[in-house]
Amino acid sequence: MRINFWYISSFFISVFVLIPILTVFSSFFENTSNYFQVLKDTFLVEYILNSLILLFSVLILTFLIGTGSAYLVSFFEFPFSNFFKWALILSFAVPPYIYAYSLTAFFENYGTAFTILKSLFGEANYNQSIPKFDGLFGAILSISFSLYAYVYVLARASFLYQPQNLIDLGKNLGFTKFKTLYSIILPAARPAIVAGLSLVAMETLAEFGAVDFFSINTLTTGIYNSWIAFDDLAFANQLSFFLLLFIFALFVLENFSRKKAKYHMNSRGGFKQKQKIKLSGSKSLMAFTFCFLVFFLSFLFPLIQMVYWTIKFPENLIDLQITKLLINTLYLVVLSSLFLIIFALISNYGNRVNKDKTLNILSTLSISGYAIPGVILAVAFITFIAWFDESVIKTYGFLSIKKVFIGSILGLVIVYFIRFYSLAFNGIKSGYEKINISVDESSYLLGYSKRKTFMNIHIPFLRNSLLFVFILISLEIIRELPITLILRPFNFETFATTAYISASEDLLEAAAVPSLFLILIATSFIIVTSKYILRDNHG
Repeated sequence: MRINFWYISSFFISVFVLIPILTVFSSFFENTSNYFQVLKDTFLVEYILNSLILLFSVLILTFLIGTGSAYLVSFFEFPFSNFFKWALILSFAVPPYIYAYSLTAFFENYGTAFTILKSLFGEANYNQSIPKFDGLFGAILSISFSLYAYVYVLARASFLYQPQNLIDLGKNLGFTKFKTLYSIILPAARPAIVAGLSLVAMETLAEFGAVDFFSINTLTTGIYNSWIAFDDLAFANQLSFFLLLFIFALFVLENFSRKKAKYHMNSRGGFKQKQKIKLSGSKSLMAFTFCFLVFFLSFLFPLIQMVYWTIKFPENLIDLQITKLLINTLYLVVLSSLFLIIFALISNYGNRVNKDKTLNILSTLSISGYAIPGVILAVAFITFIAWFDESVIKTYGFLSIKKVFIGSILGLVIVYFIRFYSLAFNGIKSGYEKINISVDESSYLLGYSKRKTFMNIHIPFLRNSLLFVFILISLEIIRELPITLILRPFNFETFATTAYISASEDLLEAAAVPSLFLILIATSFIIVTSKYILRDNHG
């Protein structure tokens, strides 16, 4: 009997990623402390309500900003449109917690806005006139402007593959530009937009830094409090399990609503390259203003705030080991990204060629692990390794493996793999949506094996998607905080952990220096690679 490599590989990759999720599930049946009853009687409803308000507000805002800006730069020409097409992805360089610091520092009493007004107009009580962006509203803005690029990048990639034939169809039917957008263009880009929004949803539900900074009670806050403040890991895992169920329900609902719709382009009749429409007058000004405001608010605003703090307090630069932090950060990025892309490719192709329901279910479950907050994922990993070491390794007389996986680079990479597997899987899957199955069938008729089809046809076609995925994973790892804090080797620091340590000691000005370098490194990374991931051809 011939072994099905692609099925077995996809199966074991999904099971491997599911291990910490199963650990969370097994903890659901454990006894909890009195904290559960205390929370149930006090803040549980508030936690759930705030989480839902935060989630749906961020989804709506990121959809409007991400899809709107992607539509403008993909279909129209206006002043600086070629600049905005890559500048709008720079928000990836700003984590939500750094944006929250910037937002508060600028608008707080006697903050940066007060200083600017004072220098321009002299002494006065400006604090009453300066708006305050804090609480739930501040968290929504911080998370939205940090995450909208997920939707922008994937929506723009899909828009670029939409031919002029679609636009002509709308014209022939007498549609206005707006009706063409929501009736033809957006439905055709649905898989990419939904993939982006699903990543935003999972990132929002797992976000802790920004909501904690604004003192917002969410389910994530409850998870952290139950573990850190009340030492009740079982209840923390139970709350995480409810988050997983919620994300899984969203996936099932979206897949059910999609039914059997197809989103790849039929090659019959040829691909007609679309021509961008040149805007003029007020329409050109409106398009420019929208893109500039998004660019300024999402990137320039927090960057300028961090530069201001760094210049104002230059002494914080003295003890910062920039070279060491840079090497540590990039080492984790390259190693983790390489493993994620390779295994996500194998898993996607395995699902494609096998069309097995069990495999599809396992894959859907495995990518929902992105909803688990980093600290819970790290603790679940430690819990599993400790159990495996005691129950299996030592039982058969082998040496302990705790030191190999806990407090090591290997452990960090494994948990990064589990945490960000959804990014890699969904990003590559959105690219696979555009490869008609007839391409595979033609390849087999020409005598290509599954392996040759994968290596010689699929990977070249997916090269833009792979570069997108590499950018997304790299920026997430650069910004990742709780997993790195818990599992990193002794005295191994990154820019994110250094910024957090300063902020946790109420030294926000000192946190500005590593935060600035984090933003600049991520920005440089995006600029260097943007010419490859944002090409306007279809090759």
